[in-house]
Amino acid sequence: MARLSLKAIEERVAPLAGREEYDREFIFDLLLAYGKPRGNVTRLRNGSLNVATDQLTEVAQKNVVYFKETTGDPLEVIEDLKTSPAVVRFSTRFVIVTDYVELVAHDIKTNETIGFPIREIDQHFTFFLPWAGMEKAQYVAEAHADVKAAERMGKLFDELLQANPGIFDDERGRHALNIFFTRLLFCFFAEDTGIFTDNQFTNAIGSQTQPDGSDLAEFMADLFKALDTADPADKPPHLAGFPYVNGRLFTVTDDQVVPRFTKQARSELIAAGTLIWREINPDIFGSMFQAIVTPGKRSDLGQHYTSVPNILKTIEPLFLDGLKEELNAAQDSERRLVRLLDRIAVIKVFDPACGSGNFLVIAYKELRKLEHAILERLAELSSSHQQLWADSRISIESFYGIEIDDFAVEVAILSLWIAKHQMNREFREKFSVEIPLIPLKETGQIIAGNATRVNWNEVCPNDGESEIYLIGNPPYKGGKSQGKEMKADYPFVFGGRPYSKDLDYIALWFVKGADYIEGTRAELAFVTTNSVAQGEHVGLMFPMIFEMGIEIGYAYTSFKWENNAKRNAGVTVAVINLRVERPGKKYIFTDGLQAEAKNINGYLVDAAPTFIYRRSQPLSSTLPRMALGSMPKDGGHLLLEPADRAELQAAGPEASRYAKRYVGSAELINDVERYCLWISDQDLPVARSIPLIGKRLDAVATWRSESVASTTAEYAAHPNRFKQISYKPTESIMVPSISSGRREYIPMGYLGPETVISNKGFAVYDAEPWVFAVLGSKMHMAWTRAVSGRMREDYQYGAYIVYNNFPVPPLSEAMKEKLTVAALRVLDVREYHCEQTLAELYDPDKMPQDLREAHAAVDALVDSIYSKKPYESDEQRLSDLFALYERMTAEEAAKAPAKKTRRSAK
Repeated sequence: MARLSLKAIEERVAPLAGREEYDREFIFDLLLAYGKPRGNVTRLRNGSLNVATDQLTEVAQKNVVYFKETTGDPLEVIEDLKTSPAVVRFSTRFVIVTDYVELVAHDIKTNETIGFPIREIDQHFTFFLPWAGMEKAQYVAEAHADVKAAERMGKLFDELLQANPGIFDDERGRHALNIFFTRLLFCFFAEDTGIFTDNQFTNAIGSQTQPDGSDLAEFMADLFKALDTADPADKPPHLAGFPYVNGRLFTVTDDQVVPRFTKQARSELIAAGTLIWREINPDIFGSMFQAIVTPGKRSDLGQHYTSVPNILKTIEPLFLDGLKEELNAAQDSERRLVRLLDRIAVIKVFDPACGSGNFLVIAYKELRKLEHAILERLAELSSSHQQLWADSRISIESFYGIEIDDFAVEVAILSLWIAKHQMNREFREKFSVEIPLIPLKETGQIIAGNATRVNWNEVCPNDGESEIYLIGNPPYKGGKSQGKEMKADYPFVFGGRPYSKDLDYIALWFVKGADYIEGTRAELAFVTTNSVAQGEHVGLMFPMIFEMGIEIGYAYTSFKWENNAKRNAGVTVAVINLRVERPGKKYIFTDGLQAEAKNINGYLVDAAPTFIYRRSQPLSSTLPRMALGSMPKDGGHLLLEPADRAELQAAGPEASRYAKRYVGSAELINDVERYCLWISDQDLPVARSIPLIGKRLDAVATWRSESVASTTAEYAAHPNRFKQISYKPTESIMVPSISSGRREYIPMGYLGPETVISNKGFAVYDAEPWVFAVLGSKMHMAWTRAVSGRMREDYQYGAYIVYNNFPVPPLSEAMKEKLTVAALRVLDVREYHCEQTLAELYDPDKMPQDLREAHAAVDALVDSIYSKKPYESDEQRLSDLFALYERMTAEEAAKAPAKKTRRSAK
């Protein structure tokens, strides 16, 4: 049996709330609501499965629940019960105690306790989701003070540009300024974290340079040279107190010129130095400062930084969760703990689009934390392991990256150094052992280059046996919005393999990543635009990946990209893991909940690896043809606002008869009144003689004749015609091309023969009401969510991908009649609420109850076409839909050769 969805569980728990009285039946009803087998619950009720100590007041099932009735304080009772021998012995997941007024529950696995009035069980149903196989996925957020620091540095950057005209106009000047800022960042951090003495850098500037800044460039050049000098005796006396840093950061070269300073620039530099930099988190600050030195990006400061929780969505299921499980399992074994330490010491992490290094930084810090936990446990087991405390075995040399921007490369390396120092301080606090950061020895394995053209094996050699994890957030850009430079990268990735020009730019990373991990232990997990797993793109990218013997091990479905920066990025993304096919569990994460899957296909659905391609005709002969609405291509001159139509009506009935209602997505959903001129060739002479219409037709002809598109210019000879005509004077069903993803149903229209559907919608003409029922059902919505394209989170409906591929079995006339009745009921209810727009009626928070009930009747009927048993989730619907799609396409393919043979015979 397929697992229940979150919504299905919520609906099943809801009836348990608000009862007048509660008794022992409550626990059985609760288990059933989470999908526990009815037979097991019956046996639990009659006592044959009940392992409780006192079966008069207790109900217990191994691995599931220990439930106790009490007349005392439930909170006091549960404290004793959760550690009782019976609970421990039977590996109980949840302990529940209630007096049937208050309920207290404890999750043994997560050590969480919750209490609430039992009547409010519906408000707390997510607590028991593990019963339905959905473990709580929790991510730790970190506080940042980075935006303020970045803004301060931005002011300094602006002052330096004014003081050094032209410095940013050539590559050498930009590089010099980039290197200068990288060094500043290190110095500010160093003087707040013990690498330098407290405020050493800022105090030196304040006390050893002129207030007008005239000598500050020279002072800084001398200081940087001193930081690259090992022997204090070789440094100027006033700089002898600064330590030797090395590590290429302060290496003096001809192209690393220090910019000139003004009085204001010097003041900004000192002001930046007075900030507290030790709390800077390197996982964000690199992105902050990259924005500072990138023209045009200042207003988006931090917008495209990937937050720690989002990074953890890539690295936790990829390798961290497994390592932590191994640590938990090895708690009492010195040998296994040392072996785990050996393992993590050689793990390689590779980000082939590393930007400022935030993914690498978080991965490094998490592995260091794990190392610390291992060492702490070894110390508890035996003092003989103290020699392991001399240094960390997690080297930043095991962290690899490719980045096209040279400043970002420098910042990424700096970020790793800072992360190392922060973890060294944590190491000192735990083990009282100092691991000095300087002189810098490790520089990481981060190179500047175009990752689509660089050989990844030359950056991070993959011998097939090494434990390598590719992570990151590669760049994405739709096929139609890419520039020539991006397009030129494709042949480097695909070589002689065929590919579509409509592939998103991030597909290059997925394909190169698949090439890199093929036949090896390596795995990858990328944060990606969610559009790669939607619509036509799935069939363009995933077949070539799956043909390599690679599978999706886990995926996070669409979620909003949120971070702690000044502005949150308005981007909807997914996380996709690729690995070589192997036995083992696969998981899909949706809205923070984890569900196990048998197979994850390219649509991130638990279903067979099916691909949906464009079709010109419906797969199901049951369905009528759907067409894109009529497209005017007129410069707006054939379209009328209400005032324009009123003016036309005032000119007389002969003029007004050429106006028809004109409806696109916005007009239908928001009840916007618009019209259009609809003039046949036969009526053209009379229509043109009407001044108001003739003037508009002349404007259409002029606009079209000036078009650079030859097909549009040629149509100037027919100014009365829409450029593309699909309109028929019949009843029609309209499906909006764009609709909010918040809605449970796409608000479709059932329109009369005098309405012209625009090219912002899709039309089924000669429409019968039963088709409206099928398209307005949960079954069709589940299919749409899985295979349609998206514009951010909104549905981007398409006839070729969604409608024409929607599998519908043959329908009897009796079923069509039932569907017709149900569809007319939906339309009647909508008419009853005619004062509300469709946007208001289909708002999930405001949908009228009678409309909801009318749709539920449609859903039940359409569901019955596909299954004799009621569906409890969209996942179940999709499983049947993909299976039916496979059968229908296979039957279609089997018939094709026979048809060809018959044609040949003729």
